[in-house]
Amino acid sequence: MVLFMVWRAGARRAKAAAERARSGARFVSLAGRVLFNAALIVAVQWVVIAYAKDRWLLLAVLGLPALFAAYALTKALTVTTVDTSTRRGRR
Repeated sequence: MVLFMVWRAGARRAKAAAERARSGARFVSLAGRVLFNAALIVAVQWVVIAYAKDRWLLLAVLGLPALFAAYALTKALTVTTVDTSTRRGRR
């Protein structure tokens, strides 16, 4: 019985360690994708700013990513609440 309990505790610790490793890898993967996409956006913006003469193209290339970033930040920083009303008189 004691051997089974020791084996089970070891299995739980191994599972917890594996989950921590997976969550760390998820964060690194997400950070890598974010950095790659940011570098891609900066590269496209740099090419357009350096070589384009059209002001509307410049506005589109700078404004469109700014709109997406503003939307994502607003959505991430907005606190939403669920307002529930309690009805009195019902029992």
